[in-house]
Amino acid sequence: MSTDPEREDNGRPLAPGLYLVATPIGNLEDITLRALRVLRSVDRIACEDTRQTQKLLNHFGIHTPTVSYHMHNEAGRAAELTAELKAGARIAVVSDAGTPGIADPGGQIAAAAIAASVPVFPVPGANAAISALIASGIAGAGEAPERFTFHGFLPAKEGQRKTALEALTRDGGTQVFYEAPHRILDTLADVAAIFGAAQHVVVARELTKLHEEFLRGPVSEVRATLAGRASVRGEIVLLFAL
Repeated sequence: MSTDPEREDNGRPLAPGLYLVATPIGNLEDITLRALRVLRSVDRIACEDTRQTQKLLNHFGIHTPTVSYHMHNEAGRAAELTAELKAGARIAVVSDAGTPGIADPGGQIAAAAIAASVPVFPVPGANAAISALIASGIAGAGEAPERFTFHGFLPAKEGQRKTALEALTRDGGTQVFYEAPHRILDTLADVAAIFGAAQHVVVARELTKLHEEFLRGPVSEVRATLAGRASVRGEIVLLFAL
């Protein structure tokens, strides 16, 4: 058992180190008590988008200073933040929504902190891939019910996307992807072309939000449903078993 003061939550000051803090993916009630305590207590918060994070902080009355930390400045900012961490700072990293380092910035600063012998604390919470997986109906039903692979976003270009899909391992596990709403129809067409129109898929859209939706069935039918709409909006998780 760890005796770290942060982990015990016994009223003592937050321990120095890097905190990877998961934030809600839609419903603000999904923030954890620990996440709120950490965000209030750190010296500053490194954000994928400071404007987006500020909305969350304002909602909960948190006044901790923020700094940008995104894919375009990740390397340089990681070095800057690591220097502060080595000097004893307490820094939180958050993405716009969900868990840092999962298809979002966070991995470089975590690796840099570890290399500098700085403690790294995961503060778990909402994650779109896991939320979609557990409600998909696929996990637990396939040949390898407990096996899944998260791939992040598929390539945007058609040729590269098809190559990535064709390279998937057929091991009975569930394949989990993030996809942009303006590409989901093309991606589903590629899935149908490669694995057949009867391939069972699940499209999870706008998870935890007001218009949360799960579409389950043969890929041809799911695609037809989406194609029949004036537009497709929201964050999307695509799942299917092979």
